[in-house]
Amino acid sequence: MGLFSFLKNAGAKLFNKAEEEAKKEAPKTPEGKVTEDLLNRQKAKLLVSIVEGLGLNVQGLQVELQGETVIVSGQADSQATKEKVILALGNVEGVSAVDDRMTVSAPEPEAQFYEVKKGDTLSKIAKEFYGNAMKYPVIFEANKPMLKDPDLIYPGQVLRIPPQA
Repeated sequence: MGLFSFLKNAGAKLFNKAEEEAKKEAPKTPEGKVTEDLLNRQKAKLLVSIVEGLGLNVQGLQVELQGETVIVSGQADSQATKEKVILALGNVEGVSAVDDRMTVSAPEPEAQFYEVKKGDTLSKIAKEFYGNAMKYPVIFEANKPMLKDPDLIYPGQVLRIPPQA
């Protein structure tokens, strides 16, 4: 799929924990600061744990950080899983892009991605994409397990919009 852009300042705040963990470990710069490489490895571990915690099936999952870009590889069991991994990684504060290098064992049509705007609801988004506001459960289901409640979306969040059946 390629490179996906995200709002760097929107999403889950996870990297503070990575910075705390990195401070506990060596090496540090002569000024006593944590090295960028160590910090990026800690952040990558956190991102992997997010994907694994969501139960997304990716064989050989590899996550690497280069600045604000996450590079992800591995083999997803479905196109939906691949897209959910991209969104789970991109909807983290501090991530501005996800470089998708994953493969899919069972290719299927790609979903569209949509950035939530102020005032959006899943019903409003469903009306825009499907012509029927009552199809919001399709979008909600397509974004599980990242979404836990159809009423809890926020501006800047990126959602999967599956093709119409």
